[in-house]
Formats: sequence, structure tokens, C-alpha cells
Amino acid sequence: MKKSTLALAVYAGVLATQAGAAGFLDDSKATLSSRTLYFEQDPRENPSARAKAQDQRQTAQGFLFNFISGYTPGTVGFGLDVQGMYGINLSGGIDNRLPTTANTVSPTSSDGSPVADWARAGANAKVKLSKTELKIGNALQPNLPILVSNDSRLLPQTFEGGIVTSKEIDNLTLTAGKLTQAAGRASSNYADMSLAGGYKGSNNFQFAGGDYKVTKDLTVQYYYANLEDYYKQHFLGLVHVLPIAEDQSFKTDLRYFHSTSDGENSNQRVNTGYRFANGYSDNGEVDNNTWTAMFTYTLGGSAFLLGYQSVSDDGGMPIMNNTSVTRDNVNGGRNEGEGGNSVYLFTDSMITNFTRAGEKTRFGQYSYDFARLGVPGLKAAVAYLHGDQIRTSATAERSSEWERDMRLDYVFQDGLMKGFGITLRRANLRTDLPVASQADTDQTRVVLNYTYAFK
Repeated sequence: MKKSTLALAVYAGVLATQAGAAGFLDDSKATLSSRTLYFEQDPRENPSARAKAQDQRQTAQGFLFNFISGYTPGTVGFGLDVQGMYGINLSGGIDNRLPTTANTVSPTSSDGSPVADWARAGANAKVKLSKTELKIGNALQPNLPILVSNDSRLLPQTFEGGIVTSKEIDNLTLTAGKLTQAAGRASSNYADMSLAGGYKGSNNFQFAGGDYKVTKDLTVQYYYANLEDYYKQHFLGLVHVLPIAEDQSFKTDLRYFHSTSDGENSNQRVNTGYRFANGYSDNGEVDNNTWTAMFTYTLGGSAFLLGYQSVSDDGGMPIMNNTSVTRDNVNGGRNEGEGGNSVYLFTDSMITNFTRAGEKTRFGQYSYDFARLGVPGLKAAVAYLHGDQIRTSATAERSSEWERDMRLDYVFQDGLMKGFGITLRRANLRTDLPVASQADTDQTRVVLNYTYAFK
């Protein structure tokens, strides 16, 4: 934990003591979550050394402790949230142990093999006035259209900085903040942020926006974000749910991202280190429009989803990496597990996210909740996505890719196993992209989850 964050945590604790424990402790909650992950990634029989390096079979155990305090009494309330993470490698790793290989489950040692264990701790000091809340610390996990904290492996990605959320106006939620560093889902360290292909980091990500509930069935969104020296981004969103009858509804979800270069990235000098690489991009400069439309019809336990997504030709969609890739990594330094990001799109799938330059994606999903058949806690889903018209250079023919995802979840509802969850996921990706961009891949995940709430 950095000194600044630790000081804030101590200050909040002192204030809480002075103001009295009522509220601060009475409204607090503490949980300990356990996650066991078996992760298997097979790049098929691709002869590429890069693809072979990604071949991975690994089992790991993670523990996540969260203490969420209430607020001290008074006009201005003070609180403190504390978080601790611990990961253990149980077996396996990357078959081809190259120091530059990115292990997606755990940090790696100097020879490229997974470390035996790793840990990370953080805290957020928080202040609340009326319906406005400020959090400052290094355990922030934003879930916003312009930034989604990644939690797709063993432990969640966290950010350092400050976020303020206000609900003073009925039906309007305003959010703004500044983030300075991030810790990856498989890392013990905090580092600057960047884009894919960039090996210099930025410690300044600023954003602001809001969600307005026009009616009980219609929500509109606008957000602005800026990762200094990389990109500026505007987001517009609309979500509408049309009730048809009992157990029937039709949902429309529209999203649009407009992204342009900022600072060093706009200089069009590839060697500055602030470049962007996601499919074709002129000199590594950010220049992108991405829009997507999703329509979901729900009938009883069934949900049918269809959608279309379009990425502009001039460059792929910028998605923040949780940390910069250092020059040492580029020249053969070891990767410490910092990789992994999420994006606010349905196409953010198990293996890829269909956001390459020029890509046009058609997708669909069917899901079913077996509670309707008397089996509460059991859910299943299957999705298929097909993207084409991918631009990989100024002159090359267009490429395509498709992915099929299947998911099965079960959470025990009673007895000694109550709350224990099992998730099985399987994905297949096939592509005719150049090998350096993406290899055919099969991926399997088995996840065991349990959360114990202290009383």
C-alpha cells in the first residue's frame, strides 16, 4: 500500500474513533471469498512460437477479504474499506516457459514459470455528505462504460485514485474521478496505464459522466474519459425495457464510443512508446468509432439475444491495459502477470473481444434459468459471435474470426453447501487473421466460488 493511501486510511480510522463507533461498525460488513480456478488454453497445433508460448494448463487458489465499513454519524460521515488478496499456484502454468510469456492466471518468476504465491492489499478512505460519496485509495473497482475492472481469472483488477458518486438529483447518478495506477488481476504490483502496443505508461486517467433514468423503463448515459498521452473517449448509451406481458419483455441496448488520440499518441511517432496496436492503426494513433446494438427477448426462463457491432476502419477500439508494458518486457524482460482488461461490450468474450479495425460482428446468445423447471441456482448459456471485414494493414485482404462460448452455473441453495457455486465455461475461437495477431484457440475454465460473511 502506498504511503498516501495508508495515511488516508489511518486518518479515516482516527476520525471514526473520534466520532464514535456507531454507524462505522454497526453498518459494516466483512466477507472472505474463496475461488479455485482451473484454466486451460490450447492454441491448437499452430506452429507459431508465440502461439505455443500461450499454451497453458494451470490450477490456482485465490482468497479475497473485504471489509466495508459504515459511516460515522453526523452531517459528514467517514468510513474505511479494506481489501486483501492472496493467490496460490496449485499446479501447472505455461508449458513453454519463456520469460516474455504472459501468464494470465499468476505472476511469473525470472524463468517464466508461475510463482508459488502472491498477495496484494489495499484500502479506500471514504466520505459521505447527503447522497454524495467520495472514495480515495488503491482498492477501487470501477464498473463504468468507459472502464470496467477485470475479474475474469483468480483475483480482481484494482485501481488507485479517487472516485466521487452523487445521487442528489432524483433518477440521476453522476460519477467522476481520476485514477493514477492499476494492479492487474495476476499481479502484486501497481503500475501506470497504457494501451495495447504501448510501452510507456500514463498515470492520469480522468473521467466524468452520468446515468439518467428518464422513465422506469428508459435509461440514457453519457461519459467522457481521457488517458493522458493516449486517447480521449466519448460514450453514449441507451437502455430501454419494454414489458410485454407477465414474464415477457423486450430490451434494447444501444452503445456508441468515439475515441481520438491525445498528447504523445497524436504525434504519430511510433517510437515515442505511446503507440496503439489493435489490428490496423495509422502509425499507432487512436482514431475509432465503435457502435453496437443488442436486442433481448425474455420469455419465462428463456432469454434470446441478437446484436450487431461495427468498428471503424481507421483503427481498433482503445481498451485500457491495467499497466504499461515496460521497455524491459519488450526486450525480453519477464512479464509479472499485469495483463488483462475488460470492455463494456457484449462482444467482450472469453478469448477475444471483436474490436479490431474495420470489424463487423453479428452475435447471438440463448440463456435459460432452470429455476423455472424447479432447479433454482442452475443456469446455462450459449453464445456465437462472427466478425469479418477486419483490417490488418493498409493493403491486405480483410480477415475474419468467430467464437463460440458455452457456460453452465450452479449455486447450491441449501444444506451444508449453501452458497457454494460451480461454473464451467468453454470457448472455441477460429480465425484467418495473421498468426501474430491471433491464433486458433480452445479455452476451458472451471471455477469454484464460495463467500463467507462474518457476523
